[in-house]
Amino acid sequence: MAEANDTRYHTGDTLSDALRFLCDASYAVLPRDVAYKFGEFEKNFWGGVGWLADKKISWIDEALRGGDRLREEWQQRCKRDDAPPQATPPPPEGMG
Repeated sequence: MAEANDTRYHTGDTLSDALRFLCDASYAVLPRDVAYKFGEFEKNFWGGVGWLADKKISWIDEALRGGDRLREEWQQRCKRDDAPPQATPPPPEGMG
């Protein structure tokens, strides 16, 4: 009956309490050493996922900066190509 009084499962949020109990039970059904090894595996896995997420975020930031540079180059080229050609002055008399 100890679990009936465990405040870990009586937080007031029924869904969170149920999920917490299921998570605890998923480790409880395993032998202790297997549960700890599996727990370490999960922590390493999610740590790797977090590292990849951080890396991806930095790649997105770099790509955004690169996109800004390209956009500026394209806008400058577009302005240069859209500018009316400047008329060249006629050559001086007797030189043409």
